[in-house]
Amino acid sequence: MRALHADTGYLLYRLGLRSGQLFNACLQESGLRLRHYAVLRFLATGEGALQRELSARLGYDPSAIVGLVDDLEKLGFAERRPAPDDRRSRIVVLTEDGRGFLRDTDQASRRVTGDLLGPLDADERETLHALLLRIAEEKPGN
Repeated sequence: MRALHADTGYLLYRLGLRSGQLFNACLQESGLRLRHYAVLRFLATGEGALQRELSARLGYDPSAIVGLVDDLEKLGFAERRPAPDDRRSRIVVLTEDGRGFLRDTDQASRRVTGDLLGPLDADERETLHALLLRIAEEKPGN
């Protein structure tokens, strides 16, 4: 295991798995999974998005986005609307019920993150977040 624990990429992978497991357990009662939550959180940052934009920005396969949005529509958390600038395209928009769900899960989300980052103090958590954000926002080829 020492060789694996010396590999930062492997540790990030393991942390991602653990984070996903904790989040999915937190969301289990709602019937949603982390991927649904990510779509909702992304939609909450703007006025809606094309499905292809959701796919590109979240890194999910386009066919997976279709299923996730279908699930969210069935629950009333999101809806597809004609795009204002191209009626042939549809944008996905967060509904008030979707916003309410996100508000209701905020505390649980913070608890999951707190559990995951328990060994770190506040300064270390802030540093880790800043470093991960820098890596996540890096454009390929830079």
